[in-house]
Amino acid sequence: MDSLFDYDNGKPVSYAPLADRMRPERLEDILGQEGAVGKNSFLYRMIERDTIPSILLFGPPGCGKTTIASVIAKMTHSHFVKLNATASGTKDIRDVVSHAKEELSYYQRRTIVFIDEIHRFNKGQQDLLLPYVEDGTIILIGATTENPYFEINRPLLSRVRLIRLQALPESAEIEILRRALTDKVKGLGNYGYQASDDVLRTISSYASGDIRMALNLLEQASSLLPMKGTLTDREIKEVAGDHASVYDKNSDYHYDIVSAFIKSMRGSDPDGALHYLARMINGGEKTSFISRRIMICAAEDVGLADPRALQVAVAAAQASEMVGLPEARIPLAEAVLYICLAPKSNSAVMGIDNALAEVKTRSDWSIPDYLKDAHYSGAHEMGHGNGYLYPHDFGGWVDQQYIPDELKGHVYYKPVRNGEEASLSHRWEERTNKKQE
Repeated sequence: MDSLFDYDNGKPVSYAPLADRMRPERLEDILGQEGAVGKNSFLYRMIERDTIPSILLFGPPGCGKTTIASVIAKMTHSHFVKLNATASGTKDIRDVVSHAKEELSYYQRRTIVFIDEIHRFNKGQQDLLLPYVEDGTIILIGATTENPYFEINRPLLSRVRLIRLQALPESAEIEILRRALTDKVKGLGNYGYQASDDVLRTISSYASGDIRMALNLLEQASSLLPMKGTLTDREIKEVAGDHASVYDKNSDYHYDIVSAFIKSMRGSDPDGALHYLARMINGGEKTSFISRRIMICAAEDVGLADPRALQVAVAAAQASEMVGLPEARIPLAEAVLYICLAPKSNSAVMGIDNALAEVKTRSDWSIPDYLKDAHYSGAHEMGHGNGYLYPHDFGGWVDQQYIPDELKGHVYYKPVRNGEEASLSHRWEERTNKKQE
């Protein structure tokens, strides 16, 4: 059959998925990625001149990575080879390189190798690509959904141009869905379906920037309609069910959520913190993982401004472990809100980090003799413990040097005058002022 379509009782039937049929064939038709492939972009100019360098396309699923590669394949005069890292191995790489050398030697034609999901290649496979990318035997186009700084070898990453793609904005998704609905050649236009922008917006909300998912949902939902039927939320929900969570505990997106969660607590925004907490819970994150982040934030960002915050965080961790979800959401939310509403101080983390930075500079710091262990026979003859002033004999505090002589005068702890730390630090300042007197 020559046509992409067959017909059943006058109704066209397609055998290729709508998402594949609607794939753009020109850069100008790619919506939502103007910064990466628009007419003023580096990539557009390089493709137009057929002088594309090795690049790495990085972005979430369904944002257009494979589409860009397919457009390059159509526009370039180079030999184009496509591999998928999940199904290819070292032998496939060597075969591609061998053919690329022949293309270059016999036909003076470059070879562009598109490797989808390149992060799936192990270190050895990535290293195998390195010399051939470096000497121009192949032009590499890699595509990955994972943060390349985590998943791609640094030597390879340094030899490619990183192109960052974003999840498609709602406006772009709606425009693409509208095209698919009305296009009579590649889309669903021959069916005469109708759909309002609100319905297309519902599809977009389910897809969360993944245009492949949006088009699949449109195709599946519209298949429930008669010819010239009107698409409603009912068909969409029947196909999609609950909103699919894009939260992936093993992905870079996971760490972005966690980062936003912690920064919302640190920034004293209860609504933002609860939002990200809900996304982690809804995404199936373990309560133990969430609890650890809450405890760290209580110690690092609230600290001495309200020492009870850490107690609340620990109690919430214990409670959530004992009761489990869904009830665990309540103590977790209580701890999150307490941290958001508490005064903030980072003096503890800054103090210990300052001390660690200094002690790492050498390994032979001294200890004053009167602070050394004196609980063994002969210790006093060595001077250990001699002259030690027991603070409780002086009302709980005594003027005495504890820091090594070579660090005398060094200050690690710098109090933050916020919340309870203001009174705690005031007590210390009163003592040191008396010392100075």
